[in-house]
Amino acid sequence: MKILTFNNDIQVMYVQAVSFPNGVMAAHEKLHSIVPHSTERKYLGISRPENGSIQYKAGAEVLKPGEAEQYGLKTLVLPKGNYISVTINDYMKNIPAIGNTFQQLIAQPGIDPEGYCVEWYLNDKDVICMVRVAGK
Repeated sequence: MKILTFNNDIQVMYVQAVSFPNGVMAAHEKLHSIVPHSTERKYLGISRPENGSIQYKAGAEVLKPGEAEQYGLKTLVLPKGNYISVTINDYMKNIPAIGNTFQQLIAQPGIDPEGYCVEWYLNDKDVICMVRVAGK
């Protein structure tokens, strides 16, 4: 596990998955059909338990003010700070590794109880799974 530090909040526009895990791929497909691809943009999967079930959002980093509104998307903020992380290479060959990795991450002491499980898709093969550490 490594610590990633984000010095600034990350504003994310997102498409809410209808269900988890079955609606995850459809949410990403819808997001990518709305938001133009940019190599400067972070593409994310964001989830946490809410109201007794896992709520999943396929997200893209907002690059300019008003962008989310332009696409008709809701936003959330991933707070700056330290995130414990694990990189999974070739994740499509082992999708369950993502869930297993998050189980390990959320079991760590000191994680932010209000935080999200965040998947940062570096490309079409590699993903960083991360959870924010409590504190500043």
